[in-house]
Amino acid sequence: MISKSLEEYLKNIYVLKKQNGNVRVTDIANKMNCTKASVNKAINNLKENNLINYESYGKIELTQEGESLAKKILEAYDIVYIFLKEVLNLNDEEAQCEAEKIKAAIKDETINELAKYVHKVLGLNSLDCGYNINNEKCRSCARRTNSKIRDGVQF
Repeated sequence: MISKSLEEYLKNIYVLKKQNGNVRVTDIANKMNCTKASVNKAINNLKENNLINYESYGKIELTQEGESLAKKILEAYDIVYIFLKEVLNLNDEEAQCEAEKIKAAIKDETINELAKYVHKVLGLNSLDCGYNINNEKCRSCARRTNSKIRDGVQF
């Protein structure tokens, strides 16, 4: 089990890898708005936990275990984001910001219960993109087609 702070680093490494292909300390520092020293400390901890492969001044690679954990972390963020955006009707920017804060503060068990709720209430299996919380599918499509949900009621 790693800290919430290290989860954030792992998530950002995964996202940067998907966006750019190669990930370096500078990329992470820029994305997370922190110092290279902080990033180095975090990646050393992630390396000790066998979540990344890294040699000084080289690129950062996720291990299979690291990638799997990063996907779960990102999925948990997505569940919170979808709840805030689609159920509470927050705007996109606000939902993104709040989802990061909430995800960092709540337990995995709470995320699991929220995932069940979001899955049930929003009927995510019926989305055109085929989004399913148990599979890696489209992260950006979290909207119901031709309907809205408010207070758990479809209209």
